[in-house]
Amino acid sequence: MASLELYSKGANVWIPDPDAVWVSALLLQDYSPGEKHLLLQLSNGKVNYPVASPSDLPPLGNPDILEGENDLTALSFLHEPAVLHNLRVRFLDYSSIYTYCGIVLVAINPYDQLPIYGEEVIDAYSGQDMADMEPHIFSVAEEAYRTMTREEKNQSIIISGESGSGKTVSAKFTMRYFAVVGGAAQQTSVEERVLASNPIMESIGNAKTTRNDNSSRFGKYIEIGFGRKGDIIAANMRTYLLEKSRVVFQASAERNYHIFYQLCASRELPEMRALKLDGPERFRYTSQGGEIHIPGTDDLSDLERTRNAFTILGVQPDQQMELFRILAAVLHLGNVNIQADDRSLAVFSKLLGVEGPQMAHWLCQRRLAVGGEMLVKPMSGQQAVEARDALAKHIYGQLFTWTVQRLNSALRTQGRQSKSFIGVLDIYGFETFDRNSFEQFCINYANEKLQQQFNRHVFHLEQEEYVREELAWSRIEFSDNQQCINLIEGQLGLFDLLDEECRMPKGSDESWVRKLYDQHLTSKPHPHFRKPRMSNSAFIILHFADMVQYECDGFLDKNRDTVFEELINILKASQVHTYYLLNDDELVSQQGNVSSVANGSVRSGKRAREHKLTVGFQFRQSLQMLMDTLNSTTPHYVRCIKPNDLKEPFLFDPRRTVQQLRACGVLETIRISAAGYPSRWTYEEFFSRYRLLLRGSQSQEQAQASCRQTLPELIPDPDQYCFGKTKVFFRAGQVALLERLRAERLRVAAVIIQGRVRGWLARIRYTRICWATVTIQRYCRGALARRLALTLRYTKAALVIQKTYRMVVVRQLFLMIRQATIIIQAFTRGTLERRRYRLLVAEQAAVLLQARVRGWLARQAYRRVRAAVVYMQCCVRRRAARRALLKLKTEARSVERYRELNKGMEVKLMQLQLRADQEGRKSAALRETLHAEREATGAELEALRATIQKLESQKQEKPQPCPVISEREVEERRRAEEKAAQDILQLTQYLHLPHKYTFSLLSLCVFYVFILLCVCAEHVQQAVSQASAALRAELDEERRKYQGLLREFTRLEQRYDNLREMSLLTECTKGHRRTDSTQSLSLEHPSPTLLSPHSLTPLSSSPLPSAFPSPEEVRRVSVTSPSFERKTSVWSSETPMVRECRSGKNKSQKRNVTKLSLSLLTPSFLLVCQLASPSIVCYDLYLVDESCFVRFLESQLRGQRNQREEELEALRWQLSQAISDIRVDSALSLPPGLPASVLFLCVRHADCSGDQTHTRSLCSAAVTAMKAALKTLDSDKLVPLTTDLSVLIRALSNLCIQAYQQLLSITEKRLQNIIVPALLESETIPGLSGSAVKLGTSRKRAGSDPRTVGGDAPTMGLVLRELGALHTALSHQALPPTQMEQAFHQLTYLISASAFNSLLLRKDMCCWSRGMQIRYNVSLLEEWLRSRGLQAGGAVATLEPLIQAVQLLQAGKKSEADAQALVQTCTALSSQQIVKILTLYTPSSDLDERVTLNFIRTVQGLLKGRSDGQPPQLLMDVRRVFPVTFPYLPPPVLHAEQLVIPDSLKISFLRRA
Repeated sequence: MASLELYSKGANVWIPDPDAVWVSALLLQDYSPGEKHLLLQLSNGKVNYPVASPSDLPPLGNPDILEGENDLTALSFLHEPAVLHNLRVRFLDYSSIYTYCGIVLVAINPYDQLPIYGEEVIDAYSGQDMADMEPHIFSVAEEAYRTMTREEKNQSIIISGESGSGKTVSAKFTMRYFAVVGGAAQQTSVEERVLASNPIMESIGNAKTTRNDNSSRFGKYIEIGFGRKGDIIAANMRTYLLEKSRVVFQASAERNYHIFYQLCASRELPEMRALKLDGPERFRYTSQGGEIHIPGTDDLSDLERTRNAFTILGVQPDQQMELFRILAAVLHLGNVNIQADDRSLAVFSKLLGVEGPQMAHWLCQRRLAVGGEMLVKPMSGQQAVEARDALAKHIYGQLFTWTVQRLNSALRTQGRQSKSFIGVLDIYGFETFDRNSFEQFCINYANEKLQQQFNRHVFHLEQEEYVREELAWSRIEFSDNQQCINLIEGQLGLFDLLDEECRMPKGSDESWVRKLYDQHLTSKPHPHFRKPRMSNSAFIILHFADMVQYECDGFLDKNRDTVFEELINILKASQVHTYYLLNDDELVSQQGNVSSVANGSVRSGKRAREHKLTVGFQFRQSLQMLMDTLNSTTPHYVRCIKPNDLKEPFLFDPRRTVQQLRACGVLETIRISAAGYPSRWTYEEFFSRYRLLLRGSQSQEQAQASCRQTLPELIPDPDQYCFGKTKVFFRAGQVALLERLRAERLRVAAVIIQGRVRGWLARIRYTRICWATVTIQRYCRGALARRLALTLRYTKAALVIQKTYRMVVVRQLFLMIRQATIIIQAFTRGTLERRRYRLLVAEQAAVLLQARVRGWLARQAYRRVRAAVVYMQCCVRRRAARRALLKLKTEARSVERYRELNKGMEVKLMQLQLRADQEGRKSAALRETLHAEREATGAELEALRATIQKLESQKQEKPQPCPVISEREVEERRRAEEKAAQDILQLTQYLHLPHKYTFSLLSLCVFYVFILLCVCAEHVQQAVSQASAALRAELDEERRKYQGLLREFTRLEQRYDNLREMSLLTECTKGHRRTDSTQSLSLEHPSPTLLSPHSLTPLSSSPLPSAFPSPEEVRRVSVTSPSFERKTSVWSSETPMVRECRSGKNKSQKRNVTKLSLSLLTPSFLLVCQLASPSIVCYDLYLVDESCFVRFLESQLRGQRNQREEELEALRWQLSQAISDIRVDSALSLPPGLPASVLFLCVRHADCSGDQTHTRSLCSAAVTAMKAALKTLDSDKLVPLTTDLSVLIRALSNLCIQAYQQLLSITEKRLQNIIVPALLESETIPGLSGSAVKLGTSRKRAGSDPRTVGGDAPTMGLVLRELGALHTALSHQALPPTQMEQAFHQLTYLISASAFNSLLLRKDMCCWSRGMQIRYNVSLLEEWLRSRGLQAGGAVATLEPLIQAVQLLQAGKKSEADAQALVQTCTALSSQQIVKILTLYTPSSDLDERVTLNFIRTVQGLLKGRSDGQPPQLLMDVRRVFPVTFPYLPPPVLHAEQLVIPDSLKISFLRRA
């Protein structure tokens, strides 16, 4: 119990509460020993808390400064309410689901998706110390990984908790962290397989329970093996206690294993139809719980994910279908009712390939051995159902075992042995239900063993800390649960008695319970064993976490796991592969004709009983192996907590949480820590915090001596503290006492300061009052005098104003009257004149109107007279016309007139009929001819098609090398072409004939119809219409045939053109083998202008203008991925261009090609190679004058071939040595571009010899040396280049990109480890954060190495020196400014992102004083960038998020105006980042305050209305790579004699021209 002095007025205490477990109360009066009550203030009023003795005092609350602490063991008071309150604050107020508790990571399931598991978070935690970062599952994984690589010792991560607390998710994130950190950026096959095992095990081992929708119903231990370089090379999985009873029975609102529902959901797939599946509600094994679907899940997509995982692990599709067939058979087995025609039994037998009648027989019968004879005994209906369910459980259990073995075989690697491993244990937590059976008994037994191992490990770490600090310590007593373990597994323990009862012929659950009562209650009472009052078939065990009552029903059957031998024999005869259905022992027994089943007993007489292994015995063996493995490794603990049973996001139920904290051992850790010295401070940190309580020297150097001198005076009891080598240790509550003393000292000092300040203020106020009185009197008297003078002045001014005003008024009246008179006169005169004018206008208008009216009347009279005359004329003419019409009608009706008109028409009709008959016969003849021609054309078409197919088949065959075509073959081909042309011409004529005949026939028919219509339209109309319809139909038919022939003709004509082109191509390539278009280049003679010295550029003399860009173009290469693609190319054989150059026919082309190939290396490539390694020399080529080059070639080609060959050999060796031996310091002292110029002279020297082989060998040696130099810092395999110039450009571009990225990679590696210490931790402003030490932040986790004090910590000066060295090297090599800006843009982004991410994950950095330090460090970097002129490339802009984050730490955070200012200022930060920084903000001193929740809510409300378009992620992507542009800058013209070649290279002979 803490010191009684702390129970003073105003202290916070915790009192029990039935709903909230613990509630906070305020002490209203001091407590004195002997008082029986405490007066407390609660939220709902005052209360008297009874206190019988000092031991009954309520627990004290921790200081406010410790609220929301990362590590529970850093709390001053370590007890249950403090732990519960701290977890609640972090979970609800800060949305932090992870909290440390010594070596344990407490993880609370948020039931929500949080953005804290991305790759940027993995990068932020990778390589960081556990004590420096916010609690996270990645931090535990990183600690295990670093410990393994540093100490070369195996590690284990033990994840436990209730169902639904998030164990499986934590295990998946742990393995994902290892896959990313232990592998490459892109996962290798082993890491991919490790991650692919998760969906498979979730499908066959997870199910929905009342507490969790994805509950793991088995325990697993995954060993991830690592190689010497820390990469994952293998993995292995061990499983424990699969809940096989779930296969045949599910409680209400629960489901069977996910795989069954996934199969039912995919029953409509083609490959699944053979399984005869139906909906899950139709099967007994999937419908008992009543829950068919899980909200938010898709069983069909989950099955596809499972099948993809099987494929990744190497399980073939046919094996997958075998698995699905067995699982479907299990579903059908659940529907079996032994009847005459049982469809489910038939489907089950067909799927497994077994005999249906035999299966039906042995499901209802059993074989007994009586007196050496075998008897068959029928079973009851209940026994048959149990036998059926036992078979189903056996099949599923064997299938589960085979799947695990198959996964392990896929996760092993061949040829590589794991140096060490990290094990991840995902195991069930302590369970207690209303009805507890055999499964809960085994689970709680496993948790007893794990809790014992955990307690001993925590105790061991505490003792190690004391030994390391050389403390005089006594053994810490802790509750060991060895007695409870002995009760379960010891001699005559529960397991022993259970196995003994299973071996009894008539053993039963009741007899076993009676033996337990006799052994552990009557003969030798055990403190952890009890008997329920109201039951004789149950027993109670007092576990470390709780008291659990177990019902004995089913214990024996579950322990035996009985499967009849006859059913096993039927499975052995199955057509399905037996390794799916039988375990290894059964397979061996099948081969040796031995009838025994090791996994559970097989009822087959005495022999089977002697060989059986019970489930309890197997579980004890596997658990002991697990404990041995855990004891041989360094454990790390993760305890998962389920905050509520409603699965609501961020809902905290204190009663459920406390229950789990007691069960998972977190409170035991607190108790062990509280038993020793839980509070630990380094001397420097203690001195910084409590300097005002110490005496003696006030310097940091004398901190330890000052602490040792003063602390005995502050804490009289020496047992409450202890001095170590580097730390001072305190008992629980002593830090709170020191805080109280510190606060009292500060209060006394504040009172003294206030007294002095108030006196000084009073004196200042009195002096000011006296001075103010005199001043006021002086001002009052002056004001009265000025007021009198002003009155006199106002009186005189009033008289002058009155006089002037009166004069102005009279004058204005006179002027107004005069102006009004003038205006009236003017308006009157104007009115009279306008009136007279209007009279004159009216008279003139009347005269004009009369004239117009009289003219109109005259014209109207004329029109009426003319209309009457015209009408009379029309009437007379109409009458005459009617008379003529009557006369004509009379004549037309006479017979004589009709006969005169039709005279001679009969003869004409007969002639026309004869002519029509003749035309019809001709048309029939033409049709026959056309039919014959069609048949002939069809035959020709078939022949042509056959010929075309034959030619195409010959074309597709591989051409023989260098075919020789004789003249006879050429002549035959020509004849074939002529014959084909004649056939096509004849076919064209045939195609035109139907059109001509059709046209003539149509013309004749039209003329014939016209004559008949003219003669007798009424008699021949029907015949003509019929003939027209027939002719029209025939015309349409002919037209369709004509179009078909036309299309066939077009196709044949195209085929003919293709054949002719092939023939011509074959003749043109006689004796020449065709090459790919990408390897053959056609060369043209360059124009004389290309060879002029003034126009000579690296690409201007290229003979391939289409293959390369012009010198003015800028090549842009996107480098958006850290691992860019390198295109593979090899030195190819001689191309036509090379052969032409070697023949010497076109030496100008040869020179151009040489200059082209050598001018492709840019100064940027030279630069990055020289900076990458001491053995790297980069090459930049400068072309010399063309005329000098030509003279040099002409002079060297005369009689010096032998000498050239010798010099080439020496040159090749010297070039290789020069490239590999030159160091960076010597290379940087050389003029820029000298290596490239020397290389060009070497190639020119070799080119003059005319020997293509030697020239190519020299170039190959140069490129190989360049790549070898690059390869010294890059383990990736570099591919050689090719002589194809188009490919050479791409290859050299890739080399430039590689060199650029390698340069950035080297610089980033040098900066990576110093960015955070220099930018965030270094104190560039001395003394700013000297007293800003928060309680508990300096406590290291138990078992960690003590933090080293002193040493050369990285500072901003080191970062600036690294950047300065890089900038100096880049400037010396004349790198283009744009490319230099791009490089520093990338580096500053890395610095900003790394520092910003670390700031968001470190609570100790989020304070005002640290923000001031960071802002100053960033300003140094900004000033350095501006001094080098690098701000134009965006380097300064990348620092904006970090700058705004620091401004957020320094700004005010109280009022709504402050919130609006923050939202307007932090435009580069996302909403999540702003809220995270506000949440992590920690007061740096007593004068500062925490950010209130109301202020955070206000900021969140303002951020909702801001559409800033910021990404939703919390951390910045450190791996982001900006695109880079490589500008083309042609080198200046340089003569050979201008080069300064060092004599050490021994290549001075290159100057000879």
